[in-house]
Amino acid sequence: MLDLLIIMLERVGTIVAVAFILTRFRFFKQLIHQDTLTRRQKVNAILFFGAFGVIGTYLGVAFSTQTLHFNSVSMNLSGDEAIANSRVIGIVVAGLLGGWRLGLGAGLIAGLHRMTLGGFTAFSCGLSTILSGLLASWFYRKGKTVHPVMAFAIGALAEAMQMGLILILSKPFTEAWSLVQAIGLPMILANGLGTAIFLLIVYNVLSDQDKATALQAQKTLRIANQTLAHLRQGMTAATCDAVCRILYRELEPSAVAMTNQSEILAHVGVASDHHQPHSPIQTTITKEVLQHGRRVTADDGAIHCIEAHCPLGAAVIAPLKQRDEVVGTLKLYYPSEKAITDVTIELIDGLSSLLSDQLEIAAAGRAHELAKDAEIKALQAQISPHFFFNSLNVIISLIRTDPDQARQLLMSLSKFLRQNVEGTTAMRVTLEQELAHVQAYLQIEQARFVDKLTVELDVDPSVLSQLIPPLTLQPIVENAVKHGIADMASGSVVTVSIGLEEGETVITVRDNGKGIAEERLPLLGEEPVESATGTGMGLYNVHRRLVMSFGSEAGLRFGVPEGEGTVVRFRIPQTVKEEVHV
Repeated sequence: MLDLLIIMLERVGTIVAVAFILTRFRFFKQLIHQDTLTRRQKVNAILFFGAFGVIGTYLGVAFSTQTLHFNSVSMNLSGDEAIANSRVIGIVVAGLLGGWRLGLGAGLIAGLHRMTLGGFTAFSCGLSTILSGLLASWFYRKGKTVHPVMAFAIGALAEAMQMGLILILSKPFTEAWSLVQAIGLPMILANGLGTAIFLLIVYNVLSDQDKATALQAQKTLRIANQTLAHLRQGMTAATCDAVCRILYRELEPSAVAMTNQSEILAHVGVASDHHQPHSPIQTTITKEVLQHGRRVTADDGAIHCIEAHCPLGAAVIAPLKQRDEVVGTLKLYYPSEKAITDVTIELIDGLSSLLSDQLEIAAAGRAHELAKDAEIKALQAQISPHFFFNSLNVIISLIRTDPDQARQLLMSLSKFLRQNVEGTTAMRVTLEQELAHVQAYLQIEQARFVDKLTVELDVDPSVLSQLIPPLTLQPIVENAVKHGIADMASGSVVTVSIGLEEGETVITVRDNGKGIAEERLPLLGEEPVESATGTGMGLYNVHRRLVMSFGSEAGLRFGVPEGEGTVVRFRIPQTVKEEVHV
């Protein structure tokens, strides 16, 4: 009995090997993680565990109840022979991990095979194999792992059931009893232990794989977080050097390099004494990657370094792409090809895609900024004719009645338009310049209203250097004059207040005119609002430029104070330059 137990335990080495091989299969990983298997994957699992059961049969030993000797298992057993084997392990594992379909399917394969080998226990052993799959599936719990102690108990129970069926079904009973006495306890212990070891190895290997994958993902995310800030500025020698240093620190290769389409941008690590930035690309294999856009692995012969004793023995060269066009390469160097594993290549492929995506994001960001700048310029340009035609109408009306004043106003208009044209080429001007703009406009409008218009300025001198988009304040004042007080016979007042509140510059334009209908207030600034006297394009453009420049909180806010009139207000963060050129 002890000899048989030793023989059975020796088979544990085979079980360990099979368990490790099993962890390589996709269907088995899904079994462990309790994902839903496809029909094909279920068939694969049944065939595998069934074959494992068949192998367990052949790895056993034949026991003769007449001679009480153990022999190798042959294709056909004599009438007095039975097999001490580890067949039940694969069947029990199938039921525990996959439920009754896998347990029954694998049990049928291994059980029917056992029946074909003959021997006086052929039927009882084959039947018990099938029932073992169903027994194990009784303990199947989707989403839960099986504890090794539980696995031992179920494996031992399945083998005990087989011993019981041998005693009940196998004839003659005396030989069955002799067989169970000789092999019963060793097989119960060995197969229970084998089942526990099998699952323990599987869980540990897959757990280690999951941990390695998690660490790899964590490392990739860390690299992404560190490199994004640099590549956001594009592929320059400085940004590529920073990225290479990050990769060198995180991945620990011999060296890391990046190139554009014509030259080396950065090289960090060994051989940096002769792999210099800004030197032209020399190797044919790098040029092939640039041309075909496919990752390659190069040995020391393919690297073709100009230095005879260069320590770089192998490299993985991956393309960097932007809009499906190869714009450069990423190179990771290693001492030899042996150091380049499948995991290394997979990681480098991922890094190539990651860095390419970051370059795409950077390019998209720059394109967005250019588009935003272009839209701001277009919006500013739309305001110039809007004011120009209103001013001309005033001057035309004065040419006959007051030529001198008309000439003065033309000079003011000329100065204003010059500032207006220059303003369309600037992103920011100071509030002092913007107020000069407004005053030039008001000189024309006050000439039109004669003594009917009063302008009040309440300006904190400390904010005059505040930067603001050009042509922002004048359209608001113009709107107050044109729509707020235009119909007033006298006493019209426009007040411009500029000051600091809670660290922000607050600009308010108020008039005492007829006001705005309350239902129209939410629409102002958000879209052009047509009226009998205009389109609302001026306020819409100002609102859009403020939002695009400072964010949604900087947009125009409209209100109707108690009594009459309209208030337009906006607030912007403090941005000051010592000198602004327009």
